[in-house]
Order: sequence, then C-alpha cells, then structure tokens
Amino acid sequence: MASSNDPIRSQPILVNEIPWVEGAPGMRTRPLWEDPATDRKAHIVEFEPGAGMPLHRHVGHELIYLIEGSLVDESGTLRPGNVAYRPDGCVHSNSSPNGAIALAIIAGGNEDATEIGDAPGSDIHVPEDLSWETTPRGTYTKRLVANEAAKMTAAINRFPTGAGIPKHQHHGDELIFVIEGASEDEGGRITPGNLSYRPNGTVHTVSTALGATIFGVVWGHTEAL
Repeated sequence: MASSNDPIRSQPILVNEIPWVEGAPGMRTRPLWEDPATDRKAHIVEFEPGAGMPLHRHVGHELIYLIEGSLVDESGTLRPGNVAYRPDGCVHSNSSPNGAIALAIIAGGNEDATEIGDAPGSDIHVPEDLSWETTPRGTYTKRLVANEAAKMTAAINRFPTGAGIPKHQHHGDELIFVIEGASEDEGGRITPGNLSYRPNGTVHTVSTALGATIFGVVWGHTEAL
C-alpha cells in the first residue's frame, strides 16, 4: 500500500483498454480521465459520417486535437494534426461530413444555445504552418494556446533522439498525448496514441530514447529540482 511519503507518479492512460461509451446519435466516446475537483476531463470522441452537435455554448474551455477525419464549425475546418481551442463562452455547432476521431480535453461543460451573436468562436491552430522554437533544454516547441486566467498552456513539443527533461516537480496538472515516438518516465512508457497524466505534485524525469512528438496541456507550472 502506498504511503503518504511516496512520491506522486505520472499515470499512463492506455486508450485501447478503455471501453467505448455510446453518446449522442452518431457519436461515442472513450472516457480517459476526469478530475471532479477541477471539473476537467479528457475523452476520445468518434464521429460517424454526418454526425455532429447542434449550436451550443461552452461554459469553460475545450481543446480538440484531431486524430483523423475532419470537423467543421462556423470558424473553419479542423484536419488531422490541427488543434481547436473553444474558450469560455464560445458558441458554435460542429459536424463531421466523413467521420472523425478526436482527443477532447475539457474544463467545464456546455449548454444549448439559439444564436451566436457576439460570442467568441473556435480558434483553429495549424501546427504545420508554425515554426519550431528551440527551448533551453534542446527540445522544440510550437506554442498554440495560452490562457493566463486559467493558467493553462497547450503546445506541440518535439524531443530529438535521446532528449529529455531532468528531475522537476509539477505545480498543477499536465496531460500529454504521444503523437509519435515514445516518452518514458518513472510512471511508465507512453507510446503513440496513448496519454500520460501528471498530477499536481508529480516529481519525475522524462526521457525519449528514440525521440518523440507530443501534444501537451499544462495547468500551472513546473519547478526544476
């Protein structure tokens, strides 16, 4: 049994081990992670061709990383590898003409809406159109979303072969989704299509023997140890 003195470890989330749950017509989800204390959750969402959601308002924030297919809303079309950010108050509908699979990271929920008015729309980010920034530790990043009020950032991060992160502590939660390669720490090895949850207080190192590209969402900050 773990004691109160044991370090907090990251938690691997193996997507294919989580059963599908039927949702709205033409949609189903894999509920990956949920933190009731912060009202945050993560799902894999599958849209059948033609499925979608009617006009609704976000009460909180949502990030979408599109894995395959396409999603269309009033702000444009989301394609594989693209990221959409729906800020608090965003009003939109969405549809998937030919089907889609997406990772959705949500803080809060949504409610029915009848008109868009002056509400904000989706912010669509196309990482392939952005340049890589070099970080002090020799990795690369494409910064996508920064919400200072929510203390949340989202980015695509690339680790060259053998790159890693020395020992550090998380002051806030982090979720990573491995796009390619593999990311490893004291909690386990995360391979493409799977996630790692780093709870507030996690102390760990990160290594990528053969390199990795990840989509990461961070609440709070980290502290080098």
